[in-house]
Amino acid sequence: MNSRKDRIRTAAVCIAAGLLVGAVIILLLGKNPLKAYFNLLQGCGLAPKGKYASGKGMITDLLSYVDSVTPIIFAALAVAVAMKTGLFNIGVSGQMLFAGFLATVTVGYSSLPAVIAKPLVILIGIAAGALLGSLVGWLKYRFNINEVVSTIMINYIVSYVVSFFIQTRYIDTVSRQSKLIRGEARLTLKNVPIAGYKCDIPLAIVLALAAVIAVHYLMHKRTLGFELKAVGYSPKAAGYAGIGVGRSIVTSMMISGALAGLAGVSYYLGYLGSIQPKVLASTGFDSIAVCLVGGSEPVGILGASFFLQIISKGSTYMSSQSGLESEIASVITAVILLSTTMSTVLMEFMRRRRESREKRRAENDSDQ
Repeated sequence: MNSRKDRIRTAAVCIAAGLLVGAVIILLLGKNPLKAYFNLLQGCGLAPKGKYASGKGMITDLLSYVDSVTPIIFAALAVAVAMKTGLFNIGVSGQMLFAGFLATVTVGYSSLPAVIAKPLVILIGIAAGALLGSLVGWLKYRFNINEVVSTIMINYIVSYVVSFFIQTRYIDTVSRQSKLIRGEARLTLKNVPIAGYKCDIPLAIVLALAAVIAVHYLMHKRTLGFELKAVGYSPKAAGYAGIGVGRSIVTSMMISGALAGLAGVSYYLGYLGSIQPKVLASTGFDSIAVCLVGGSEPVGILGASFFLQIISKGSTYMSSQSGLESEIASVITAVILLSTTMSTVLMEFMRRRRESREKRRAENDSDQ
């Protein structure tokens, strides 16, 4: 319990540090940091804007924000599962792209009805991501190829292969991206009329919340989760205890890849609706920061996803209203991430302070 409290306090300190540094920079630029941060909330639909375009309102901004958060939740969970087993899945972006592309060309352009197309998109995303993740895990176990190296190489391979097929077969000559997928296959319902507004309904957010619960249950309540964490702590000790280290590595990367695949279909067939050639989604890399800020725990990741996406998505509106460069948001996120990497020192300080306080209390009780 104390460890959990320490993680919460540490995360709060890291976030406060990022916001404080951002405020100082904004002040040095001659702007009002409170107004700038309020603009961030406005850009995400968490605070009302002064005026809206036709068919738009606070609810449309809020739903768009939730739609943008959904892939990040999946992606950060993918990073967390691998980290629990002592692995670093830096290939989430490649796994996202692979899953999104397969789902796009097999279902996104088909004439299947929505009741079949949408579940099929999810299943293809899971299978495609799990396939790439399993490959990385197998290479790690069978040939001891570092997963960072293999995932980076796979990122490049997937990016160039997908780009080739898009530019030769599926290119939209106007947008220079892949052709838009059909609405029946899309995981975001576009322009749904609600109270006179045209809203985008993110269907995959329900699945993302279920994934948070499932991963938490797996890691804390199931034997498999214990085995994965045991391998992460010490592969040799886990092996002596009878845990299949190779099996755990492959299983961990398979689950991680499956979650990354869900991130891919919710991003390319949900939030965006198309694929830009030769570009890996920054979501896969941003998810590493989200995972670290969330302490690699599913519930923490959920909160970190929503918080950090406020900074990211709201930065455009902040820039237009406050006259600040949108890169300020990146600086804030970077400071939060830097503070998080130093969290081990902070948690150790909290632990020693708690032990010292308990020791003094025990001495006082003995004196009495």
